[in-house]
Formats: sequence, structure tokens, C-alpha cells
Amino acid sequence: MDAEPLTVDPRALAARFDSQLRLERRASSHTARAYVATAHRLIEFLNLHRGGPVSTADLTRLEAGEVRAFLARRRGEGLGPSAAAREMSAVRAFLRFVAEQQGVPASLPRITNPKRPRTLPRPAAPADAVALAEETGALAREPWIAARDTALLLLLYGSGLRISEALGLPGGVHPLGETLRVTGKRDKTRVVATLPVVADAVANYVSLCPWPLHPDQPLFRGAKGGPLSGDVVRRAVASARRTLGLNDRITPHALRHSFATHLLAGGADLRSLQELLGHASLSSTQVYTAVDAAHMLDVWRTAHPRS
Repeated sequence: MDAEPLTVDPRALAARFDSQLRLERRASSHTARAYVATAHRLIEFLNLHRGGPVSTADLTRLEAGEVRAFLARRRGEGLGPSAAAREMSAVRAFLRFVAEQQGVPASLPRITNPKRPRTLPRPAAPADAVALAEETGALAREPWIAARDTALLLLLYGSGLRISEALGLPGGVHPLGETLRVTGKRDKTRVVATLPVVADAVANYVSLCPWPLHPDQPLFRGAKGGPLSGDVVRRAVASARRTLGLNDRITPHALRHSFATHLLAGGADLRSLQELLGHASLSSTQVYTAVDAAHMLDVWRTAHPRS
């Protein structure tokens, strides 16, 4: 028996969608916010497109043409191919959620994702990565913050962590040994190697930090003792990058790309690199083979007398 059509309350439905994303799918807060925003946009578009309030039952049997029209509207608003593909993924997730809420099978319109141009990560040269970590610390207003920023960035480059993973480390990981257990996306844990220079930098930060180190509280603290914000780190890196005259793409996340590229250039195999980076699929790791090839071509063009 079909479910009774109900007028959608976007805020209530989106709130339930948000909870499902965070609690059941273990999505990051950033992903949840983006998907919920897409849900609101889709409902508002359909209200205008159909000339009246859309119901939850309507959402379970959308036509492919309506979804294409929504995507066309978003592309017309300036959405690029990559962002459009993410928007389409959010639409599918939301429609699947609505079907589950209605207790009916999910019947998703057959829509092909927009083609995304394959872009290569931009790694920093080893000397630039270290210089960025040191300069970010040098620009800090207090010695303990300087030690914190340097230790954090060396950790990103030395172990290939995402910034969210580094900021999520508890104080209990100190002192760092030869390996470190990290919790990544979807609460998946992995073991990464740590370098002595990174362990020393973290130890120096801990010795200067004015806030007591607790095993179950964040290792990296903000100026007032709370968890350190990723935005604070990004702003500090941007200042150091300008001072050093580095490319705008040399961000905290670019240090992770540098880690991967430099390991691959040093002879690491893709499977090992996949484990170290915490990629769910090998295809995500294979992009670094193209990065390494691009780097070698740049070196050849610069150094070869006949290039």
C-alpha cells in the first residue's frame, strides 16, 4: 500500500537527514552540512518547478528530467563539474533517505554524473615543505604556538595525515614512537610511521604548551586551551606561504600530497602507500603515479639541454 503523501517540511526532513548522515553513515560535519544544504535546494527548486509544495511521496518518484533540470540550474549558477558531481551524490543520498523514511523502495532517476576533469595534486618540494613548517612557527606570536604549528605541519608532511586527523589526535599519543594509530574518514583506523624529527617537534611543543596534557583531550590546543581549529592553521600557513613566496596551492593538505609523492618517488609501492594514506580504493592512490611522472617531466624540461 502506498504511503500517504505528506507535505514536506524541509527543515524537519533535513534535520532527520542530518542525523542519519552523522550517526549512521558517520559522515564528517562538513559533508553533512553540504548534503543537507543540497536537500534544501532540491526541495525549493521542485516547489518552484511544480508550482506548489512538493510532498515526500513526490520525492520518491521524481522523474530524471526534473533532476536534470535541477542540476542544470545549479550549473547555471556557476557550479563546476566536480562540485556538480558532489551535488548529484548528495541528491541521490537524500532521495534514498526519503524513500527509507516512507518505507518504500528507493527508485532513483538514472542520471549520469557530470564528467570531472582529472586534476593532479600539487605537492611541495621537500625543502619547501620543511621551510613552510618552520616559517609558520616563526611567525607565531608566542613560543609555544610556534612550537605547536611547526610540530603539526611536520606531522602532516612526515606521516601523510589529513589535517582533521592530526587535530583529532588525543594527548595520549605523546610521546610519539615509531608508529602512530590514526582515526581517519568513517572512523577507519590505520597505523602510520613517524619520524624522529617529528617526535622531537611534538615533544618540544608539549614541553612549552601552557595547557596540561590529558590522554583523552586534543593534543593540539588553541590559544585559549580548546581544540585547535583547522581554519587557524590554514591562515597561519597562508601567511608563511606569502612570506616564502610559495604557490597558493601549497596548503596544509598539500603536505599530505607531498608525503605521498615523495614516498612514491623513493620506491614505495602503491599498496603500501594506500595503507599509509588510508584510501578506501587503490584508484585514489594511483593518481600519485601521474604526479610523480609530471614532476619528472618538469625536472627534464628544466635540466635537459635539448628540452
